[in-house]
Amino acid sequence: MAKNKNIIYISIALIVFIILAFLYCTPVFTGKQLFQHDIVQYRGGAKELLDYRADTGKETYWSDSMFGGMPTYQMGSRFEGDIIKKIDSYLNFLPRPVNYLFLLFAGFFLLGMVAVRNWKYALLGATFFGLSTYFYIIIAAGHNGKVNTIEYFAPLLAGIILVYIRKKYIWGFIVTTLFMGLQIAANHPQMTYYLFLALGFLFLSELVRTIQKKTPLKHFLISSGIIAASCIIGVGMNSQRILANSEYVKETVRGKQILANDSHSPTKSGMDKESILMWSYGKLETLNLFIPRLMGGGSQEPEGKEMMNRIQELVQDNVTSQAEMDRISKGFGGMTYWGDQPGTSGPAYQGAIVCFLALLGFFFAWKKYSYWILSASILTILLAWGSNFIILSDFFIDFVPFYNKFRAPSSILVVIELLFPFIAMLGLYRFFTDTQLTQEYKQKILLYVSGGTLGLILILLLFGKPLLGFYTENEKLYLPPFLLDYLTDERFKLFKIDAIKAFIYVAITAVALFMTLKHKLSQNIALIIIGLVSLFDLWTVNKRYLNDDNYVDKIFAEQPFQTESSDLLTEKIQGNPNLESILANVNVNKTLQTIAEKDKTHYRIFNNILGTFSETNTSYFKSSIGGYHAVKLRRYDDVINEYFQIMDSVKVPNLLNLLNAKYWVVGGPEQPQTIPNPHANGNAWFVSNLKFVNTPNEEIKSIGLIDNKRTAVISASDKEYFTGKKIEADSTAFINLTKYQPNELEFKSQSKTPQLAIFSEVYYPHGWKMFVDEKEVPYIKADYFLRAVHIPEGNHRIRMIFEPEVIEKGKWLSLFSFGLFIGLGILGIFWMNKKKKELVEETA
Repeated sequence: MAKNKNIIYISIALIVFIILAFLYCTPVFTGKQLFQHDIVQYRGGAKELLDYRADTGKETYWSDSMFGGMPTYQMGSRFEGDIIKKIDSYLNFLPRPVNYLFLLFAGFFLLGMVAVRNWKYALLGATFFGLSTYFYIIIAAGHNGKVNTIEYFAPLLAGIILVYIRKKYIWGFIVTTLFMGLQIAANHPQMTYYLFLALGFLFLSELVRTIQKKTPLKHFLISSGIIAASCIIGVGMNSQRILANSEYVKETVRGKQILANDSHSPTKSGMDKESILMWSYGKLETLNLFIPRLMGGGSQEPEGKEMMNRIQELVQDNVTSQAEMDRISKGFGGMTYWGDQPGTSGPAYQGAIVCFLALLGFFFAWKKYSYWILSASILTILLAWGSNFIILSDFFIDFVPFYNKFRAPSSILVVIELLFPFIAMLGLYRFFTDTQLTQEYKQKILLYVSGGTLGLILILLLFGKPLLGFYTENEKLYLPPFLLDYLTDERFKLFKIDAIKAFIYVAITAVALFMTLKHKLSQNIALIIIGLVSLFDLWTVNKRYLNDDNYVDKIFAEQPFQTESSDLLTEKIQGNPNLESILANVNVNKTLQTIAEKDKTHYRIFNNILGTFSETNTSYFKSSIGGYHAVKLRRYDDVINEYFQIMDSVKVPNLLNLLNAKYWVVGGPEQPQTIPNPHANGNAWFVSNLKFVNTPNEEIKSIGLIDNKRTAVISASDKEYFTGKKIEADSTAFINLTKYQPNELEFKSQSKTPQLAIFSEVYYPHGWKMFVDEKEVPYIKADYFLRAVHIPEGNHRIRMIFEPEVIEKGKWLSLFSFGLFIGLGILGIFWMNKKKKELVEETA
């Protein structure tokens, strides 16, 4: 009977989650879709991949759409035999973003049912977690891989707790393995890495408990072995993805550095420290977990427009010289954000009630949870500070494996988004149900924590201006007093509203808990009050960052690169800031489309209007010199930093010729101009002169200076390649592209002498195979970042095919791992049922 009741309650909870998710995302009922910046960029960058898939029914693992060409492993490529990813797609069956919200709720509900085995607390905890503001901010931005990974945080932790705490080895193995596999399949290694930093404290906690003999050594060893096996199998189910990405990452900005200069060293790997620590959370800013606008909200919020309008009026009334105006302009940042980060889309608000209950939870929850959660939370916050706590950050960057592969330390606060709701739920459950906690202890802790919390809010309200400042150092330096005073006053008003709300929410919660202690309020009523107030709090804050304005007509979401303007288009876009870029870029898109339609050969476009290395409009229509991607190939990124940051009028055209930039798009968004580049080197060319250099620094410096149509810069380490290979000039020689697919290129050459062919294709040492007359031959790197091959005299057919061995190898490892998971799961369940039958027979 109890089992049937649980099934009913679980079903009701899942229905509640679906209703909540749909209520939050009501525009999906009318067929509208989210307009997400990063997904718009993805649609442009992945266009060639998607077209190839649609035309051939096959997959290409290389695309020339961005940055001169790169693997598609981080661009949405699919892997044959990727069963775990299919399971992920089945779980995400609801329309986006309803699917994300539902799985955030449901995943934490599973964790709650495992940890406290009570559906009411699991349901409440699920709303605490699933309504964390950070999730709504990243959904609005289009960080779908990130939120997809976070969906599986809670159920993965549930599986581990089943093993370590509940001693349910079989079910724990199944749950842990499944959600470990799904976690990796979601493909955001940074989020998974941060989660496992926190889970390390759970392992240490269990180890300490074993040493203290609170847990049997046998259980600890069995549990650790099961979890290790689960993680290995879960990773194994993603072998294609992991092997491909691990091979790829070595050649990217996350891998080994090549150049030696102030910010690079060939002995180091990963990004430079400045890039890693750029988005560091401020120490005081951490309190916006509790008060959302402690340091403002996002850099761009509606109140910011009103503030800017007033500032313009003040400037007109008070500024009398251009010099003063120039000084003032240096001081402006975001109107509605004044924290330590360069900018932000919004605060990592966890909820006033959740933070308050989390503080109580550290006193009320079982020690086997509270110690490791507190330790993990402290480390998370300290690491989020990044450059504001440089001693710890330096240690992790230099000594902790893989930490230097990731940027934006502020994003580690996702761990808090999991642990605070968890400890809040555990503490609340034990507060209401555990008789080991005395009435006096509960009352004392509740009095101290609620008094301290409310007192902190009052201090911030009374002394907030001198304590928090409400301005940045840059603003203080450049803005005159009349502007600085206005800014601080307006910002304090924003903070004050949220601080008062936090005071009210915490007070209501504290009173509800006190009243239950005095038996003047039932447990269920108290839970409903806490749940509803928390829901209102988080819901209203989240709506600042993900609301109806983020939804657009389906055509704009799926076809954001419009090429024709019209009154209807203007009418639909008007007033929606998310769509303004569509209208602004229409003329540029039309220009790009015209180029692509008139010249269907293979070449690249240099778009100097939209921000060459931060847009994918160009990639949508044709191969681009630039693009938008966080994991660029290292050599290409080096070239960007060396040449395109300064835009030298001689060197940059030389580089564009190397990259076969046949057309340049210049001017402005309203009147873009197309400039044909007759000097582009083409898809391939022969050189007869070789310039050997000793270091990568010499190599990259030389390519901007040489006549790259006749001379190639070659690393001295490749001298051996030319042993027994002659190179002689032939003015009549030619090499032409005869077939183009992103993963297969074919050329025809003719020469009276041996030649070195340089291809306008980015060098990548894995997966590319070179054939001359169907015989595979070795190729080398030339001009720092291109491919080259020696071609004998005569007529020849040259082919380049991208066939990464890791894909086939990974496929069989993935299938084997999934088969092992299924096999062990079935055997485990069979053994478990057998033991149950034996137990029944013994007691019969």
